[in-house]
Amino acid sequence: MADPFENKLVDKRVVQRYLRKGKVDEKEYEKFQKALPDLADQAMPIEASMSGVEEPDDLDDDEPEEDVGGGEVPPQQQP
Repeated sequence: MADPFENKLVDKRVVQRYLRKGKVDEKEYEKFQKALPDLADQAMPIEASMSGVEEPDDLDDDEPEEDVGGGEVPPQQQP
């Protein structure tokens, strides 16, 4: 393989697929992961919000959530 790995091959969202297909060797990938530096101490917490989305009143609410859908899809109405 070229310089250890191309970034697109070791992206955590797709690496399992490439391992299954044989595009990435499992032992080489493990070696690559162990060689990565631990940057946890450089991480910064972030806060994010989305416009148009209501904030929940109480995140520690122990009450079960209301069932909002029975999992059934209503039949489509014909015009």
